[in-house]
Amino acid sequence: MFTVLGSVICESPGHWRKTAKDDLKAALNSKHNTNKAENVILFIGDGMGISTLTAARIYKGQLRGKTGEESFLNFEKFPSIALSKTYTVDRQTPDSAGTATAIMSGVKTNSRVVGLDESAKMKDCMSMEGAKIESILDWSHAEGKSTGLVTTARLTHATPAAAYAHTPYRYWEGQQELINSSPVGNCTDVAYQLIRENSFVNVLFGGGRRYFQTVNQLDPETQESNEKYGRVDMDLIKEWQDEKIRHKKNHAYVWNKLQFENIRPDRTDYVLGLFEPNHMQYEHDRNSGADGEPSLAEMTTKAIQILKKNKKGFFLMVEGGRIDHAHHKSVAKSALEETLAFEEAVQAAIDGTEEKDTLIVVTADHSHVFNIAGYPKRGNNILGIVDPETANLVDEKPFTTLLYGNGRGYDHGNRANLTTEITAQDGYVQVSAAPTTKESHGGEDVGIYARGPMSHLLHGVHEQNYIAHVMAFASCVGDNKDHCRQRDSTGAASPTSTPSHFLLNLFLSVVFMFRCF
Repeated sequence: MFTVLGSVICESPGHWRKTAKDDLKAALNSKHNTNKAENVILFIGDGMGISTLTAARIYKGQLRGKTGEESFLNFEKFPSIALSKTYTVDRQTPDSAGTATAIMSGVKTNSRVVGLDESAKMKDCMSMEGAKIESILDWSHAEGKSTGLVTTARLTHATPAAAYAHTPYRYWEGQQELINSSPVGNCTDVAYQLIRENSFVNVLFGGGRRYFQTVNQLDPETQESNEKYGRVDMDLIKEWQDEKIRHKKNHAYVWNKLQFENIRPDRTDYVLGLFEPNHMQYEHDRNSGADGEPSLAEMTTKAIQILKKNKKGFFLMVEGGRIDHAHHKSVAKSALEETLAFEEAVQAAIDGTEEKDTLIVVTADHSHVFNIAGYPKRGNNILGIVDPETANLVDEKPFTTLLYGNGRGYDHGNRANLTTEITAQDGYVQVSAAPTTKESHGGEDVGIYARGPMSHLLHGVHEQNYIAHVMAFASCVGDNKDHCRQRDSTGAASPTSTPSHFLLNLFLSVVFMFRCF
């Protein structure tokens, strides 16, 4: 079916007919899973646009000795796939605060605003009055479910913050950043809100220790001063621990890999893991030793093991936060490696749950101005240069397959004589078309990939806030629960229940009708 003859790849007509027929057979045999989603796991690849997924799947295949193009990421095989429109109320090209708020609260809002509707104004604490909106984390907790947040970014960063915080400025992550902005009105920083106002969250894994410790504390890992970012009011880590002791909750605070591995899921109901002062390390830099930090997949597995003890189910958000950071640095190789680490976390969720009762949704908050360019031959190194004979060059200087529309790789017209040996190295900065201090987000649609109960509701092109309503509908949380009142012993909707599609459409129509009043 597939052979390589010298530099020529031979795939017979029979190969293409068979793969198409296999896909067709799978589609014809597919059935909608209308069970109740006892568990919902939301994966957000921050900045993981379509071009990133394409390049990552090719990179994955090439790491395995294949040409790469024929590869798939595991979630690309999910039965339900859709597209999400990512614009915010005020921006054609969005940021993570507005998009994550839409994904988890079901309401589109302004960029740089977290957990507030569009009436809130950036940096205006007074505008928060009446603007706070709840998220699926809140809805799930109200139904008695366990909850968790896992990220490779800071736990106070925009995406995880959108699950629990309310702030008119996403960068008020710590107390000193809030104080230095001299806000008018009653605002609290994101770290404070997480510990003091959301103590019910069972699992918290990520980076960002600096915002939880005081100015007088040295970081336990680096032994560096925390004077710039530390708190002047309280040690939030101790506050978290004291609250769990008061209420006699089985708990653990951890900050390195050994402590993480020693967590007993069967004996732990609450865990706070802060593995770095800032963001967690890129996967290729990660120290996996006892004094290092766990991978995203390891954190996902541990979180599921802790949360699944609750017979009422759980909600878990998992973010691959450093895909975005690598793109902002215009380092494509790191972005692809982070995407593959993210894929491993999705696999951990697949392995740790059952499709019959767990809805897994994989999506991105936004894309990047990241391109796959030229006419490279099949199997050409995705990190390499485009073949000169197919590149239509004017100046005879080669360019890379992966390029950015803007960023710090702008070469001022002095194009270098590149080789794949250079461009495939760690840390190589891709060339960009326009000079900016950091590469920017992209405004195109991103993918939604889903499997499990009610995943078929994700199809076609949707507004990004639709995702929250599907997750809530599937798991019977939030306001839209009428369809959940009659269930048979299997968990599927009873024949006497109101049709789920009708109820969903009716609910969304009412929401949209009154959204501006």
